[in-house]
Amino acid sequence: MDGYLGMIIAGTVAGALARLLLLRVDYRQYPGYPHGTVAHISLGFIASALGAVAVPAILKPDFTAVTFLALAAQQFREIRGMERKTLENLEKYELVKRGSDYIEGIARTFEARNYLVMATSMSVSAAYYLGGLPGALLIAFLFTAFSLTFKSGETIGDICEVHPASINFDGSRLKVDEIVIMNVGLREMREKILNEALAVRIKPKGANAMSVINDIGQRMAIAHTAATILGIKKDIDTPELTPLVRKNLDTGELGMYILPVVKNMEALILAVKRTPVLESARSKPLSTEAGRIAAEKHDRHGR
Repeated sequence: MDGYLGMIIAGTVAGALARLLLLRVDYRQYPGYPHGTVAHISLGFIASALGAVAVPAILKPDFTAVTFLALAAQQFREIRGMERKTLENLEKYELVKRGSDYIEGIARTFEARNYLVMATSMSVSAAYYLGGLPGALLIAFLFTAFSLTFKSGETIGDICEVHPASINFDGSRLKVDEIVIMNVGLREMREKILNEALAVRIKPKGANAMSVINDIGQRMAIAHTAATILGIKKDIDTPELTPLVRKNLDTGELGMYILPVVKNMEALILAVKRTPVLESARSKPLSTEAGRIAAEKHDRHGR
């Protein structure tokens, strides 16, 4: 019994610690602190306890107890739905929307991290049975390090170059370099934009990257991240001050315009670069023969 108790304690502690390390409240302000954070830590503790108990149940053997893992999987899917609904409710009051693709990515992340926690606790529990405390500590370290590799994925800075760009008007048309953003009718708004706005140009490093940034959800994520980090001079009755990302139809490059509270070009470039690449936007056209032929033709023509 003492051996089983040690396995359960070791697995639960390791899993809970892994969930704590994976939980991060950053510029996205989600999950909220303290209530959202406490809720996710509690769910992580439950997931780790279920994973730790599974191994002693198999060894006993008591295979009926393993069915709790199936119940846990169902609960984690419900967590994904809960997070999606919560973020969709918050989205109604965002001045710059995250977009449904970004929301779905966050919801998937919270679900997947509970599976990582359960895998960690099960592995540590088994290691404690086979190798005692030293074995459990080794496996806990390895699985925690493995889990942390999922904490931050690929970002826009990994697949694109981001450069400062100029803002100009062609009549009432707002342009970032040669990329048309929108029409701004009021003269005072055009003057405000010229005096206070910033713009960047986002150049994909390849055909795969071009496919990613062509995604509308990915562009919304870029604008939302920049607005969250730098702030925006916008209210609900000033739609022309909404940060926008538009595409050069010939080259596939993007132009982004924003009227930030903090007018700092270096900060804007860093904000754009740190925007996560959304799972829904990922695609690899170069992995197909047709995609490689199209990319080669694109490079030969310089377009």
